[in-house]
Formats: sequence, structure tokens, C-alpha cells
Amino acid sequence: MGNHDTLLDRLAIRELVENWMIFRDNREWDRFLDVWHDDGVVMTTWGGQATPQQFVEGANKGFAAGNQVLHSGGAVTALVNGDRGFAMSKLRIMQRGLVEGVECDVTCIGVIFDFAERRAGRWGLVLRQPVYERDYIAPTDPNQTVHLDPEIMARRPDGYQRLAYLQESLGNKIVPDMPTETGTRREALVQAREAWLRGEPLAWPS
Repeated sequence: MGNHDTLLDRLAIRELVENWMIFRDNREWDRFLDVWHDDGVVMTTWGGQATPQQFVEGANKGFAAGNQVLHSGGAVTALVNGDRGFAMSKLRIMQRGLVEGVECDVTCIGVIFDFAERRAGRWGLVLRQPVYERDYIAPTDPNQTVHLDPEIMARRPDGYQRLAYLQESLGNKIVPDMPTETGTRREALVQAREAWLRGEPLAWPS
């Protein structure tokens, strides 16, 4: 962990994680795509499995329709084994929109699993998978109250129920089995990370 070369590699991977967020929220898409390898995979609740280019197209479409989404990051830790890398980082997703006719802010917190690889001397992302741990909803006007349909809430796992509620109301088809704080999906994702760092083929999404 203290090796100088490994430290530089871990810093390079951390930069990918941080640049992803800055370029994505500022819609600097050419720079955003430079964070990825061409065969990269982006996983989201609202878009499912997508290439980086498909993600850009979906995000632009949503922005044009008035979708308001921002992200903030927290602590980052990175692991390196040869030309394979991995980062786990804290993430906060903040989205604003109408829920049952009431303008609301939905906040979802969790962690990101980023799989990275060095190819031809360049580190790039090959997979980004969020893990959704907890979400909250609040009307932007504190004098208003929003009433959520319990049947709609029950369709989604605890961890991104409110985020999915908002995103589905905006016309998105929600992925129903994203990894959350606990459970078999998260356990499988951790196993995929360990296999990746051992040099085995990427075993996610399964």
C-alpha cells in the first residue's frame, strides 16, 4: 500500500472518481467520456445498464425535459493489483421534481463501486455500480406535505424507494434489483470486486 508506484495509481483512480462527478454534473461530456474505456458500463436506477455514450444521451434527454439532478462525493478508497484497480466512494444523489403534484427534493446516499483498468498506460473506468443505502424526500416548500402511495413504494427496495418514486413519475423505467445496504446483490458485487482484482473476468452485472 505504501509503494510509490501503487500510490500514484491509487491517486489516478481517485481522480477518475472525482472527475466523473464534476464533468457529469456540469455536462462536460467530452471530458466525461475521457474518464472511461470505450467498453465501459454505467449502471443507474433510471437507465439500467448503459454504455458511457448511452448514459450521456439519457442524461441530456433528461436535462432537456427539466430533470434536476446533482451529486456530491465523500471519502474515497482505492485498491490496485497490477493493471486492475477498484475504488469505493461515498455518494449523495440529489434530485428535484414533482411527486404527487408537490415539488420535492429527494436525497439518496450510498456508495459507488468503480472498477478500473490500466490499458496502454492509461487508467479508465470499466464499470460504475452505485449501492443505494438510504433515501429521503422533503417538499421544497416546508408548508406542503407529500403523500406517497404505499403500493408504489412497495415495488422498490428499501434504499432507493423515494428516488425511484420520483424517477418513475418522470417517465423512467426503474431497475428493481439494484444493490442496497445489505443483501445478496451487494454480496455478489463484493465478490465481483475480489475476482476483478485477482485478474478474473468482470462478473458484474450478473
